[in-house]
Amino acid sequence: MNDTTGNDTTGNDTGRERTERELAEALAALAGGVHAAPDAYRTARGDWLRRERRRRLVLAVLVLLVFALATLMGLWVLNQAPSGSGVIFSGVGGTTAGTGPG
Repeated sequence: MNDTTGNDTTGNDTGRERTERELAEALAALAGGVHAAPDAYRTARGDWLRRERRRRLVLAVLVLLVFALATLMGLWVLNQAPSGSGVIFSGVGGTTAGTGPG
């Protein structure tokens, strides 16, 4: 009968087996031609460390900038407060701390 599983019991290569074998041979030949540079790891690690330092520096600058802007805005708001009678507790007409009944 016809074998549709791809297993050929007669010893002949089926299309699937031949394709797998040719693909494996092509990939092996391609991999055999690839040679890494001797200092590739050191170069890649240096690049990664440089990017990490730059990322941390940018983050520190942004935090410093936000802090400085918040401080300047707070000072500006305090400077805009009216300089008139801004007394909350004048001590007139009520009790002051420590002089209550008892």
